[in-house]
Amino acid sequence: MQEEQEFINHLLNPKTQNQAFQQLLQGYQRPLYNHIRNIVLNHDDADDVLQNTFIKIFQNLKNFKGESKLFSWMYRIATNESLTFLKQKSKTSGVSSETLQNKTIDNLEADVFFDGNEIQIKLQKAIALLPEKQQLVFKMKYFQELKYEEISEILGTSVGGLKASYHLAVKKIEAFVSTN
Repeated sequence: MQEEQEFINHLLNPKTQNQAFQQLLQGYQRPLYNHIRNIVLNHDDADDVLQNTFIKIFQNLKNFKGESKLFSWMYRIATNESLTFLKQKSKTSGVSSETLQNKTIDNLEADVFFDGNEIQIKLQKAIALLPEKQQLVFKMKYFQELKYEEISEILGTSVGGLKASYHLAVKKIEAFVSTN
């Protein structure tokens, strides 16, 4: 934890800020991209949201209180930026978020950055039917293999609540896959 505090101090110090932020980018760019991509599904959108996420992280570092890990704080920003992006995109498209998500899933097969097969498309369709919170919990646990404690810090929800959400999500996904 002391190492993290030293790193945060380097991020806040104007003399070491650029180098420290480069380290932050190198260390978290790929995992944050994957997290965002799991939420927004589209590569180009994920790149845009990732860029906005790092801008927000840079702008708000001075407000980081250290009440959670830096990792969790950044993931919370990435999650919020992703959800905000999806809401804005559905609003500007004039369609519901569910319709937008289904269109994006339908376009996954044409996405050169998506290397999934028919089963993975079916999984994405099943996930799209879940409530937003269950989607987030399932994606973080299943795709990113985050621990419940980490997800709890990111989403600000109890571990017990997350376990229940994940269990319900799995049951709904299993039901969808077996009937379709």
